Amino acid sequence: MSEEKKEPKASQKNQLNIELPQDIAEGVYVNLAMIAHSNSEFVLDFIRTMPGVPKAKVKSRVVMTPEHAKRLLYALQENIKKYEKSFGSVRQSEGAPKFPINFGGTMGEA
Repeated sequence: MSEEKKEPKASQKNQLNIELPQDIAEGVYVNLAMIAHSNSEFVLDFIRTMPGVPKAKVKSRVVMTPEHAKRLLYALQENIKKYEKSFGSVRQSEGAPKFPINFGGTMGEA
């Protein structure tokens, strides 16, 4: 009998194995995001603030290209649509919080 070499299916060729270490899998709670950008990258700082505490701590910083930032925007929009279809509209409080913080660069709010 001849031994045939099996070609991986197209879906297997394009499959990406992602490792999720336990310490990352637990996640980090944040309740504020600050966004800055330059011509070549977006910087997303994820921050935890506590009521009555004047100091907040950046818990994670993610730096990405503008192309990936736009992909993230689209992915968030799609997931919010799916969430609201299942659970109803996400309630938003009146007005965005104002912070006298500038980390340099052009600022946005999230």
